[in-house]
Amino acid sequence: MGAGLKRFARNRMALLGACVILIVVALTIMAPFLFPAGAFALVGPALQPPSARFWLGTDALGRDVAAGVAEGARTSLLIGMSAAMGAVVLGAVIGGLAGYCRGAVDIVLMRITEFFQTIPAFLLAMLLVVILSPSVLSVIIAITAVSWPGIARLVRGEFVALGGREFILASAGLGASGPRLVFVHLLPNCLSSIIAVGSLLVATAILLETGLAFLGLGDPNVMSWGLQISAGRVSLRAAWWVCTFPGIAILLTVLSINLVGDGLNEALNPRLRER
Repeated sequence: MGAGLKRFARNRMALLGACVILIVVALTIMAPFLFPAGAFALVGPALQPPSARFWLGTDALGRDVAAGVAEGARTSLLIGMSAAMGAVVLGAVIGGLAGYCRGAVDIVLMRITEFFQTIPAFLLAMLLVVILSPSVLSVIIAITAVSWPGIARLVRGEFVALGGREFILASAGLGASGPRLVFVHLLPNCLSSIIAVGSLLVATAILLETGLAFLGLGDPNVMSWGLQISAGRVSLRAAWWVCTFPGIAILLTVLSINLVGDGLNEALNPRLRER
């Protein structure tokens, strides 16, 4: 792991992405101190352009756009990381069972995985949020439900590839139990791939959450970047800043997470290191 971190540190684009993510995290921590009134407070006249008082201007209701960007960062990171972790755990369990048990279990679990992959992810997420009623928890559940198939197929493929390796066969021949083979030998050897792909899932989850919030399917009591863009689209020509700054925040955050994910993949993936 230490060697992998050194390789990651030599990737300048990945480091740049990590720095941007740290800035976003710091913004979420400092938001209550920078904007004590909150993102929903009506703090000034409507549609005021960026100024010394309102750094990023105000929206059509007189809410501070900067406060919304700061609180939206917290919402996006919370939902993105929670949904990605849920998808990784669910996908690893299903993929691990399929790859280890093989046979009928493998066939059934992979057919279920393929069924979920045939349904457009965003449409399925919309349907689940509508059924569960819009809230932060329902959005996390919906994004998790549409994001796990890729992880499941990855873990299943890694388990199948590792299952025929000499050290796995030797451990099984020496009487190693199933849980020991999975948690001591199989899972640790595919952990680097899971980490790399899981980090990229955070960016995908943020984009899904933004799209749901834009369509009014996010939690109405929680500020998010998608909600800001949705509220500002009607006054886009007269007040460009209402949509522009949340959009820039989405762009920088998602791009930075993708850069970090690519850096982790290059640092931890042994196939790429051999090139």
